[in-house]
Amino acid sequence: MFTGIIEDLGTVEEIKQTDKGALVSLATALPLSRISIGDSIAVNGACLTVVKKRRGTRRGIIGMDVSAETLRRTALGTLAAGDRVNLERCLTLEKLLGGHLVSGHVDGVGKIAAIASEGDSKLYTFEVPRAQVRYLVEKGSVAIDGVSLTVFGITGRRFSVALIPHTLKQTTLGHKGPGAPVNVESDMLVKYVERVLAGRSNGVSHEIAGTALVGVANKTAGAPLRARGRGVAS
Repeated sequence: MFTGIIEDLGTVEEIKQTDKGALVSLATALPLSRISIGDSIAVNGACLTVVKKRRGTRRGIIGMDVSAETLRRTALGTLAAGDRVNLERCLTLEKLLGGHLVSGHVDGVGKIAAIASEGDSKLYTFEVPRAQVRYLVEKGSVAIDGVSLTVFGITGRRFSVALIPHTLKQTTLGHKGPGAPVNVESDMLVKYVERVLAGRSNGVSHEIAGTALVGVANKTAGAPLRARGRGVAS
């Protein structure tokens, strides 16, 4: 789990293609002493596992496997040496939840449709795949390249967000222009609500609930007598 608050702008050192995906090496200012093999780190919003780490000339280097599925579902396959990437370590119980709950499971690839200046901030318009439009909610949350943003101005497949100078400086979004691909993760709460409501509409949830109740009833028949034998109050 992540928050969508970027911790570091890393740099792609190298990408090695493998039979089942790729191995990406990233230079980062994140403290290697606090990163362990097996840790999860979101790279442009995609949750990846650290498989290697070493000291570089000026910064630490972490290596991460990228599966074929991740390459199909994200824009990570377009990365090249020298590209900047948004990095965030996984959420801990002592960490402030400054953004929203982000799983690091990218739903699809969208693109920057337009950028307009608004004082010191900038208004970004994104276009997302048609399948993700239903998850857009006015003043709801979305993660773009792992950055937690607030949605407004929804029109068809497009929506707008306002990026303050800090976000423009501390994330890759400030270095991208119109047409650039971006990883999009819709708010997971909206997706869970959709799933629950779909189950209710087709009677699945009622069927499951009924089956569960019957199972409990069968298992507990005569249970009080057995419970007394184990010293449990009846």
